Amino acid sequence: MLNLSNTKFYLNDSLQEGKSINIQDGKIVSIENSESKNSSDVLVVPGFIDLQIYGAGGRLFSAEPTLESLAIMEDDLLKKGTTGFLACMATNTPEVFNACIATAKQYRQQARNFLGLHLEGPFLNPKRLGAHVPEFVRQATLDEIKALLDFGDGVIKMMTIAPECNDDEVIQYLLDHGVLVSLGHSNATFEQATSAYNSGIQTTTHLFNAMSPVHHREPGIPTAVFNHDRAMASIIADGQHVDFEVVKFAKKLLKERLFLITDAVTECASGPYQHVKNGDKFVMPDGTLSGSSLTMLQAVKNCVTHCEIELSEAINMATKYPARLIGLEHLTSDIAAGSEANILILDEALNLKSTIFKGEKISI
Repeated sequence: MLNLSNTKFYLNDSLQEGKSINIQDGKIVSIENSESKNSSDVLVVPGFIDLQIYGAGGRLFSAEPTLESLAIMEDDLLKKGTTGFLACMATNTPEVFNACIATAKQYRQQARNFLGLHLEGPFLNPKRLGAHVPEFVRQATLDEIKALLDFGDGVIKMMTIAPECNDDEVIQYLLDHGVLVSLGHSNATFEQATSAYNSGIQTTTHLFNAMSPVHHREPGIPTAVFNHDRAMASIIADGQHVDFEVVKFAKKLLKERLFLITDAVTECASGPYQHVKNGDKFVMPDGTLSGSSLTMLQAVKNCVTHCEIELSEAINMATKYPARLIGLEHLTSDIAAGSEANILILDEALNLKSTIFKGEKISI
């Protein structure tokens, strides 16, 4: 049995202090009052869930779609507090997509925190590509989607798509077959986006980036998200992709419907996506802003430090909300008896001291 003595943690946004957490067989088996009279200086939080990350540990998965790459990404992300992630693939050739899918299928038997794939493209709007390569973008056909999901055999968990550029039957097929569909890289009008959410699209990829903007005469996609009662949205809280004041503004409107992603990449000098580190951001060789250099923990810190978001709520944005969206809330639920022991130990400055994954401590 693993015992974490004299800790504090949030339960239903209420801070619990002076607690000892007992872990056995990968689960929290009991929580008791600590015998120590000293104040708690260890904060325990659920493990982070990142639904959009391209690379970690020096490996960009689409550039090196190997079993080794996924293993390296898993190790690196566990050491940074991410206990569940979707490996993301940007718009690319069918050959690259197939190689990534084949590797993911082979790897899932040994997977730890790798949860599957997020395909960001290629069925996007050419007017809102950001760093995506235009020659690979195309409209989906139903036959292609059927073949893609058949080949994926359940490993494709999420797809970003521009609904105004693709037929309704394509999107409905994805929804009917359990794929989490996200509206993104889209030039949809307010009306088109609202219709897409009403038809079942559940969320929005990196809010404000690569989409029709808010304008007082053309409300755009963000306004459609704000005004909807169910649509969720991810956001990159690095201060580069979205200004912190805009993150603050979006959070006030969306509340539990806004969650964090990193959209993180790593340096890469080969293939169509060559990411160059430029200070605390990544750019393409032509200077176009690409993915972030964020970790989920830094995104949480940024929300607290720069966006006036309470710590308990920033943690929810990195854990409970994305996990609930993808149907894996059990992987990062409340700190309570019976919960999975995928948890993080933070110090008072919110620095990661230890990751506990399936009840085992991971060396940082």
